[in-house]
Amino acid sequence: MFILEPSALQGLITVLQAKGFTVVGPTVRDGSIMLDAITSMDDLPRGWSDNQEPSHYSITRRDDDALFAYVVGPHSWKKYLFPSRLRLFAAKRSGKGFEVESPADTPSPRYAFLGVRPCELQAISLQDQVFMTGQYADRLYTALRKETFLVAVNCVRVGGTCFCASMNTGPHATQGFDLALTEIMYDGVHHFLVEVGSKNGKAVLTEIPHRDAEQQEIDRARALWKTAAEEMGRTLDTHNLPQLLTDNFEHAHWDDVAKRCLACANCTMVCPTCFCSTVEDLTDLAGDRAERWRRWDSCFTTDFTKVAGGNIRMSTRTRYRQWLTHKLGNWVEQFGDFGCVGCGRCITWCPVGIDITAEAAAIRESGTTAAK
Repeated sequence: MFILEPSALQGLITVLQAKGFTVVGPTVRDGSIMLDAITSMDDLPRGWSDNQEPSHYSITRRDDDALFAYVVGPHSWKKYLFPSRLRLFAAKRSGKGFEVESPADTPSPRYAFLGVRPCELQAISLQDQVFMTGQYADRLYTALRKETFLVAVNCVRVGGTCFCASMNTGPHATQGFDLALTEIMYDGVHHFLVEVGSKNGKAVLTEIPHRDAEQQEIDRARALWKTAAEEMGRTLDTHNLPQLLTDNFEHAHWDDVAKRCLACANCTMVCPTCFCSTVEDLTDLAGDRAERWRRWDSCFTTDFTKVAGGNIRMSTRTRYRQWLTHKLGNWVEQFGDFGCVGCGRCITWCPVGIDITAEAAAIRESGTTAAK
């Protein structure tokens, strides 16, 4: 492990830019900490923190120069790897035929993500399984993902809606990164413990001023990770959870959730693992040009399950049940892990404060005994 001084972060950004990466990181905008392209460490949320509770998000000033003292914002990294709108192809009339343009005809951008939380590393890993494995791998996602450089930031502070410790996805990253940083501040000391996770990460680090970490510095970082895990704002009991949900498909609690849920789809829009999409075909009035676009969709919309014979999930009850049981149940069967990483965004950004951990607990407390 190694130590970086805060000023070395500018060197990290500069080195990544020199290697052809567009560096994306957290920045303060519109009253929140958003993800956007950054060009210097001055763009980072220096001295800012966030407050998160069910249906509440705000940012506040700190009395220090911490650069990563927030938890997560409304954006997740999937907005870059799996864009909310993507043109799949365009066709332009040419004589008696058409010329087809595809995104594959242009080079994919090369992203370096700075500030990826451990839970978000797991979310990227889950999306990798969805889009990069099996017979129908998404070539556009794969092209973006293979060129991505990941700089993780371990959590030393947690928010009121976090429960990554329950999902074994944080607060300390153990894999999936090129470099991982832990911000350490005490008694006038401000530096970063650095862990190397790949050959690419090691190559980048050699171009930045750094030194070997002393054991006491490593121990301090480990103590911060431990404290963060102990101070987690929420917990979720995952024991036998997929079977629990399967056995309680008709539980009365789904009606209680439906009375509160607005079916607004906020939870799926902010979720870092949701991958539902739809396809739209557009043409001009003259019929000389046509385009096909993919855009994010949600299992909460009424059109999502519309088929020739009607709609198979007309009620909010069935749509919320589908979302939660897929995240915490069916996903395990499909991909071998939960579709939830414990980031807490769905709780924070739900207008009525529905808490996925509380809903699962309610089913567990009053559900069938066979699933307990």
